[in-house]
Amino acid sequence: MLPWKRLTRPLVALLVAAAVAIVPAATAHAAAPSSGWNNYSCRPSAAHPRPVVLVHGTFANSVDNWLSFAPYLVDRGYCVYSLDYGQLPGVPLFNGLGPIDKSAGQLQVFVDKVLAATGAAKADLVGHSQGGMMPRYYLRFLGGAAKVNTFVGIAPDNHGTTLDGLTKLLPYFPGAEDLLSAATPALADQIAGSAFLTKLNAGGDTVPGVHYTVIATRYDEVVTPYRSQFLTGSDVHNVLLQDLCPVDISEHAAIGLLDRIAFHEAANALDPAHATTTNCASVFS
Repeated sequence: MLPWKRLTRPLVALLVAAAVAIVPAATAHAAAPSSGWNNYSCRPSAAHPRPVVLVHGTFANSVDNWLSFAPYLVDRGYCVYSLDYGQLPGVPLFNGLGPIDKSAGQLQVFVDKVLAATGAAKADLVGHSQGGMMPRYYLRFLGGAAKVNTFVGIAPDNHGTTLDGLTKLLPYFPGAEDLLSAATPALADQIAGSAFLTKLNAGGDTVPGVHYTVIATRYDEVVTPYRSQFLTGSDVHNVLLQDLCPVDISEHAAIGLLDRIAFHEAANALDPAHATTTNCASVFS
């Protein structure tokens, strides 16, 4: 590589990162559920016939996780909805902490509510982090496959996480695993090798009839190793963010909260008939 290229690459990366952060920030400032998101009078159009249900991640909620992406979809003509799940008694705002199988039951109820309100036969799902994995329980065990067309997981922990090896230290602290399971069951469920994930992934990653897309970043510091996020199946599209834009440095939170390159690829998955190339310029789309 020429010396000037080595010098300019960090600058380009910083500019792209700044654009990723600044562009959605302008839209998020005015965004709120009342602006069209979680609008139960919305009727899906011929162009976008399925409502989109957004599923937040651990320690997040139905508003904060989607302040950028929900308006992004609304502006493109989608009926968009988001739910809160996995609440623990006495813990406000920080959701996604309860047992994940119970959270999937909450998703089941919410999807039925959205379908009844919109008159649609099926919905599409987009989830971030735990929200990109938990719906797979709904699809496999709770009849969701008959009600979902497309499922997009952004930085999902489909096969759990090692937290860069930290979870391997738990056996050296007597009672730590039991305490984690009792206090925050969802955290215990998301550890690689947990009983929940063993059940979820037994017999294959996917179920027939659902189109799966996974969007991951190599800089994910929460779901590790990042390639464990990818699914195996006949109808799966696994995407690494840096293959779309090599200088995108989004990590686990940013890819779901701010990254318009990831948003563009998710929109492609929701409407593949009108998909356009996702690249670094997609930050301005």
